[in-house]
Amino acid sequence: MKAIIKAAGLIICLTLWFAQEGFAKKNAYQVSPVTHGGHLAGSVSFKGKVPDPIREDLNKGKNAEFCVQHPDTQEGGIRPRTKVVVTDGKLKDTVVIIENITQGKDWPAEATRFEFKNCDIFPKVTVVRKPPKGTKQGLVLIENHDSDILHNPHGYTKVGASAKTLFNKPLPNKGDVADVTKNLKRLKMNKDKHFFLQCDQHNFMEADARIVWNPYYTITARDGTFKIDQIPAGTYRITAWHPYVGEVTREVTIPAGQNVQLDFELTGK
Repeated sequence: MKAIIKAAGLIICLTLWFAQEGFAKKNAYQVSPVTHGGHLAGSVSFKGKVPDPIREDLNKGKNAEFCVQHPDTQEGGIRPRTKVVVTDGKLKDTVVIIENITQGKDWPAEATRFEFKNCDIFPKVTVVRKPPKGTKQGLVLIENHDSDILHNPHGYTKVGASAKTLFNKPLPNKGDVADVTKNLKRLKMNKDKHFFLQCDQHNFMEADARIVWNPYYTITARDGTFKIDQIPAGTYRITAWHPYVGEVTREVTIPAGQNVQLDFELTGK
């Protein structure tokens, strides 16, 4: 009887696993030709009080003599770090993505690159993706541009206040590059969406990224504007996400070959 129960349990587990695998493959993004694609454009506005910059005292950390040379450093070795950039009511560095699109244009050829430079990370906000099967390098790269300064990139996925480590790789010399592509294979659809990068040697060095599952994304410019092109005709959920403000999702129909305007408003926390 115990053997029968054990076998039944194994069958159930295998059935669930195959069902999950089939669901994942069914929902995986497929590259296919786009004819008469539509275009989406708009802007993201900010409502509320803009958070004050974080005033970082660079004298208290490692490599203070070097880090205070950052171009934004003020008198006394204080560097203001602005996480929410608003110009004339428009929000910069908002990631705009199409949520529910399963096929269409190809992914960009260029890698996502994080530059560790002047005790800072550039860009501040970008996107990363889970590497497809068989891809172990070339999608996400981190480079140290600082001479004789040890940086230690530490990547996480974040959900609220909790964080899970994806990688921790020292870059001791200028020109050192960490390819963390294979470390992102642990990302899970419908669970992971916020990637956070920090230097363990200088914890004021931070960057954020939205985890994307298709190539229909963009990041707002300083004036809050965005554009996404080559969209197959259909009705989609469009999300505007900012790591320190929040997100808003709206539904919009994209007719074949048409230009559609969509504006968002995010409210400060």
